[in-house]
Amino acid sequence: MSAVIYPTTNLKATEQLVVDRGEGVYIYDTQGKQYLEGMAGLWCTGLGYGNRELIDCISEQLGKLSFTHMFGGKTHQPGIDLADRLAAMVPVTDARVFFGNSGSDANDSHIKLLRYYFNAIGKPQKRKIITRERAYHGVTVAAGALTSLPANLAHFDPPLEALGILRTDHPHYYRGVQGGESEAEFVQRITANLEQLILREGADTIAAFIAEPITGASGVIVPPAGYYEAVQAILARHDILFWADEVITGFGRTGKVFGCETVNIKQPDQMTFAKQLSSAYYPISAAVIRGDMYEAMVEPSAQVGVFGHGYTYSGHPVACAAALKTLEIYERDKLYEHAAEVGAYLQSRLAAFGDHERVGEVRGAGLIGALELVEDKASRTPAVDLAKRVTQLCQDNGLIVRNVAGCALAVCPPLVISRAQVDELVDKLQLSLSQAL
Repeated sequence: MSAVIYPTTNLKATEQLVVDRGEGVYIYDTQGKQYLEGMAGLWCTGLGYGNRELIDCISEQLGKLSFTHMFGGKTHQPGIDLADRLAAMVPVTDARVFFGNSGSDANDSHIKLLRYYFNAIGKPQKRKIITRERAYHGVTVAAGALTSLPANLAHFDPPLEALGILRTDHPHYYRGVQGGESEAEFVQRITANLEQLILREGADTIAAFIAEPITGASGVIVPPAGYYEAVQAILARHDILFWADEVITGFGRTGKVFGCETVNIKQPDQMTFAKQLSSAYYPISAAVIRGDMYEAMVEPSAQVGVFGHGYTYSGHPVACAAALKTLEIYERDKLYEHAAEVGAYLQSRLAAFGDHERVGEVRGAGLIGALELVEDKASRTPAVDLAKRVTQLCQDNGLIVRNVAGCALAVCPPLVISRAQVDELVDKLQLSLSQAL
């Protein structure tokens, strides 16, 4: 047993698989066994493994400028170019970009930016944030408080009250439906609950509502039609910002450039990116805000003498160069279109599991999906032990999937996956489910 404290791991079940190398959509362990990486690492390696063009770009930047910071008026061209590129892509008005190292720290940064902005415009009481049940937004102290998964909250004592964290319903119809209500009635009920929460707390105390367009760690929840339209209308009525966490859904994952496009989120005020921004070849994140929010913060920072937030590696030149090259490859090689086409094929193959007696629901969009395993379709009782067995059997059969939300099996392969490799993924998943039963 090594000295590593392992992240997001049962500390009594560490070092079960030692990964040695990767190539394309496959990884290999130290014994040389091949696995189809059906989770793109952690929802992140859009270009798969060993992309020589990206590796060469990183090596070239390391040789030219291995590090410089962005504090105190210093900057560099890769950081400027990446910020401008992102600003031109996102559906945020006059977007401005703050760089970090992970989705968690980007969401932390957003909380600080919100407070700075509302203090700057004379509304210091407007600082509460609405998150949702079953949300995942990171694991730092503040971002972890936005996360609603029990395992991420247990024993850590997140400062929910101090941070002003509020929670509203998750938009998962399959698990949240009451009685015989339709999807439209479900949406009407949970969005009415959202508005009632706002009225109880006072809209003048609430800064923002945060949501993943389609969730990841909570089970790949795709909200019913009309949900985000209703949410946006409520937020607009009460002057509350919409904060889209695109850490998983950004850059082609759902078959569109952004998950917001897939689920009809029209114009978010804030966006969070990481993971596929650099295809995970170099750590980088981006917190994007509206231009008027940035402009409101300029004079207060001048009064203090500094905008007192930033990380040593904010806008790391190698990370920015990696992200620029990644975005170039996505667009040049038409990987957004590829993800839409092959993603539709993946969804059609997964849909066939819908008739299986132990699959309660199949859901997803583009190249992200999940099977919800149940003890039986009538009771919808989560089949937690079965999901664990299938996950292990998939690994035994050379496929990496992830057991999320207790009883869901998530898949999220690299964007470069082929139709034949989708067949391999689904066939191994089917085999593993059969073996588990």
